[in-house]
Amino acid sequence: MTDIQITCYSTKMKKRFTPIISFIAFAYFTVTFSGCAFGLQPLPDTVQQQLNDAADQGMDGIIVCVNRADDIKLYAAGWKNRESQIPADPYTLFKIASISKLYIAAATTRLVANEKLSLDKTLAEYLPEVTGRIEFADQITLKMMLQHRSGILDYSSEPEAMGETFDDYLSFAARVYDKPAAFEPNKKYRYSNTNYLLIGAILDQTLGYSHHTYIRDELLIPLGLSDTYNTQAEVNMEELMSGYLIGWEADVKDWEYPLPGGSMIATAEDVSVFLRALIDGTLLSPEEQAIYTSVYPYEHTGWLPGYTSIARYHPDIDAVVVQFINTSGKEIYWLELKRLYKT
Repeated sequence: MTDIQITCYSTKMKKRFTPIISFIAFAYFTVTFSGCAFGLQPLPDTVQQQLNDAADQGMDGIIVCVNRADDIKLYAAGWKNRESQIPADPYTLFKIASISKLYIAAATTRLVANEKLSLDKTLAEYLPEVTGRIEFADQITLKMMLQHRSGILDYSSEPEAMGETFDDYLSFAARVYDKPAAFEPNKKYRYSNTNYLLIGAILDQTLGYSHHTYIRDELLIPLGLSDTYNTQAEVNMEELMSGYLIGWEADVKDWEYPLPGGSMIATAEDVSVFLRALIDGTLLSPEEQAIYTSVYPYEHTGWLPGYTSIARYHPDIDAVVVQFINTSGKEIYWLELKRLYKT
């Protein structure tokens, strides 16, 4: 069995969203593993046995979907809710966190193809109010934000700002205002959630309505994805898998994350269907496909307190594989989750 030693420090929780930012920005975890790690054991004969072994070693609940062109298989182990001893259900809803960025990138691609947006237009042109508040706003293009090459700081690593709200993306982006950029535009790659927060604001402004509605109408409904939601507010909470954060005993599924690029909730099967359609041309036209390929990859991982996820295509076996685990920690533990996926 795996022994886990936790040291955790966090700021006092003041409102619904604060716990998430506290753990992202201020939590410190020390995770010590003894005995056999997942990748050091003999490989089980089946996917189900691998999941069962992982659950036995301390992961609360696991869901895996393997989507081949002519077949979809679902697996589950552990708990959907450990307090009530409700078994993991492969059809349950899950917070997919940053996998949401695939949907925003696809929506942006379609608007670019329809000439509603331009990849070469700058952040300052789209959102003049950030000029002088975000360094190089007049040089950072939409394409750079999509590619995480903008140099804009990641708000999840910055302290909470005064006046921060859930329904005003730019107010929330104030965390990074008036601070030096991480680097000059297009000089490097550095993942930043702020890029997709700002893209969400750009989409809303361009459309004249919420980009959530656009994603639903343009991407989800045509694919029949009735188990995919833009925000937690849309979800029947009884259908949402519980989430568990190492060092925090209680279920954290009530903690909300309503910001663009991390807010979506879906089943593993729906995510697999979306990713396959994104890749094989079912969802995008050839023109849109070319644009998408130039700005974003066809895979993603996701992390929120209590929720870790991986969605990836494997061309050698023509399969999309989606893995959900409702246990999250930091550093070494995340490496263990990736190792489980590879095995």
